[in-house]
Amino acid sequence: MDLEFKSAAELYNRLRPALNTKMSDLKANGYGYLKPEDIWNYLKEKKWRDSHDLMLSDMVSDILNVDDALVDDYFKEKINEKNRKIYFDV
Repeated sequence: MDLEFKSAAELYNRLRPALNTKMSDLKANGYGYLKPEDIWNYLKEKKWRDSHDLMLSDMVSDILNVDDALVDDYFKEKINEKNRKIYFDV
């Protein structure tokens, strides 16, 4: 059975149970400030960027097995970029 998603939002919603499971792991490991969107954005920008025809099962596996520290580093990098932009745009 092939699943096709009409939008990234639809795919995100389908992956939400895996994202919520990973969030439980992140909270248990001291990364409670991260959000499901941070995991999603990290994987979308870093791991899945040049991928084509990803299987839903592979995406779930990526979500559940992504290194917590890599997501954290990505999050902090984005925060720093945002802060630099605010500082220099003033």
